Amino acid sequence: MASRIEDYALIGDCHTAALVSRNGSIDWLCFPRFDSGACFAALLGTPDHGRWLVAPHDPVRRVTRTYRGESLVLDTTFETDTGAVTLTDCMPIRSEQQDLIRLVRGVRGRVRMRTECIVRFDYGSITPWVRRENGGIQAVGGPDTLHLRSSVPLRGEGWSTVAEFDVHEGEEVCFVLNWHPSHVAAPPPIDPYEAIEHTVNWWTEWASRCAYQGEWREAVVRSLITLKAMTYAPTGGIVAAVTTSLPEHIGGERNWDYRYCWLRDATFTLAALMHCGYTEEARAWREWLLRSIAGRGEELHIMYGLAGERRLPEMELPWLPGYENSRPVRIGNGAYDQFQLDVFGEVLDCLHLARHYGLKDAASDWRVERELVKRLEQVWQEPDEGIWEVRGPKQHFTHSKLMAWVAFDRAIKDVERYGLEGPTEHWRSLRDQLHAEICDRGFDRKRNTFVQYYGSKELDASLLMMAEVGFLPATDPRIQGTVAAIEQELVRDGFVDRYRTESGVDGLPKGEGAFLLCTFWLADNYALMGRRDEAKEVFERLLSIRNDVGLLAEEYDPNERRLLGNYPQAFSHLGLINTACNLTQAEKPVEVRQTA
Repeated sequence: MASRIEDYALIGDCHTAALVSRNGSIDWLCFPRFDSGACFAALLGTPDHGRWLVAPHDPVRRVTRTYRGESLVLDTTFETDTGAVTLTDCMPIRSEQQDLIRLVRGVRGRVRMRTECIVRFDYGSITPWVRRENGGIQAVGGPDTLHLRSSVPLRGEGWSTVAEFDVHEGEEVCFVLNWHPSHVAAPPPIDPYEAIEHTVNWWTEWASRCAYQGEWREAVVRSLITLKAMTYAPTGGIVAAVTTSLPEHIGGERNWDYRYCWLRDATFTLAALMHCGYTEEARAWREWLLRSIAGRGEELHIMYGLAGERRLPEMELPWLPGYENSRPVRIGNGAYDQFQLDVFGEVLDCLHLARHYGLKDAASDWRVERELVKRLEQVWQEPDEGIWEVRGPKQHFTHSKLMAWVAFDRAIKDVERYGLEGPTEHWRSLRDQLHAEICDRGFDRKRNTFVQYYGSKELDASLLMMAEVGFLPATDPRIQGTVAAIEQELVRDGFVDRYRTESGVDGLPKGEGAFLLCTFWLADNYALMGRRDEAKEVFERLLSIRNDVGLLAEEYDPNERRLLGNYPQAFSHLGLINTACNLTQAEKPVEVRQTA
């Protein structure tokens, strides 16, 4: 198993995804959805918990890899003393079935290769029954069946399927893995060569629609492709990450399941997609959002499943030792039923922004929003668990109150600008009351900075959102003082920590990496304050920590110089896209969010 998160590349089919290490091992794959049980879970354990290796038998002298153009088809080239081969990994874009193709092509000389496929369903807990079939093997366990077909003979070895074979220059050896429910018949085999060509063309055409033409187009396009790969095509929902339990602190317990859809991502996602020309994807995301939150206001959750599921109970998997022994491994997410006041603002902000961009809505959509505002009127004065989903005591978090202010502000604007019905004078009174309260109870006058929660002396990087949402202008001395305080207390080697974990506010042991999205927010604030050179410096520092194929995790450890947390992380790639647009486009996402 690869030792670092950045050693992994992503492949996917817009239903699920796999992580492929630099050594040619697929160590994470869930069929048929992102949140299904993994059939390869070595990422969180050992090879015995499931993996699929295709690599040279002899020592590898050099590894290089790249995506094929603007696609999600991965080429990894291995060089040995006797020659070189390229391994192509592809999950075809197909609606009727799910396959994974691994194609080995000889580049020069002769290379002895080995494959080892260890299938373990349900996160490594189920060893399937395996039997031979024409051209390969079939593995069955509970509700799942996998077929592995190859042009080389496969054999059983222990509880795995293996083969050794030579590849000479110009020769090709192909493997195709197919999943289907165990109670239905196997689908017909695909033509792997046609499937790879079709998939490259599909991604290339999709990427060509990107409207961004700024300085950092390569990074923006790669981030957009990553977001598309993290989209569950049948519903339009976008998962926060394709993994669970990759640690925010190596050896620690800050290990969460991110294979779900957070409402908090809504505005960032819509802005990124619309600014880059992806109207259909933005519309699908908005429709997913409206379906998921439909119901009474008190029933609102902060995250949902891929199809809008509302119960995501958290449990631990004790048989998995965790990534670099970071325990526990969790599936599900107990934060799903937390009270997080800020999501009201994120939802109202997203739907308001959609109207600004011209995404047509139905009359019933405003009824859903009115119901949320009605609920917010009842609860905005209550403490909550906040943006960081603390597992300690509830607090009156300043960011949460800020986003409640955003919710009332956007509701007022929707009535005034789009002819919708609503008690604007009542909402204006609540909005003004909130503004005054935040400036009074959430601000430390002695230090000239806003604080994490009312009465606290602690800082929080979420305060960087105050200028971005238009609460105060970036030139306001209170905003400038807050940015200066964050620079002094939360910036570590050029990267921003969310807050001081040693404060104990989150109810968890101290220690985690710097948070990449917060660092993008710092760049945005610099840009708003006219400090463009500093904004660009921060942004390019963030670009420099992407791995060799352009991917980012949730966090970064500046001391160990390694990525941390679930991976790839939608929030980080959304931040990259929006900050690039803020620095290069005439219509900047942050300015649109302030003034729309």
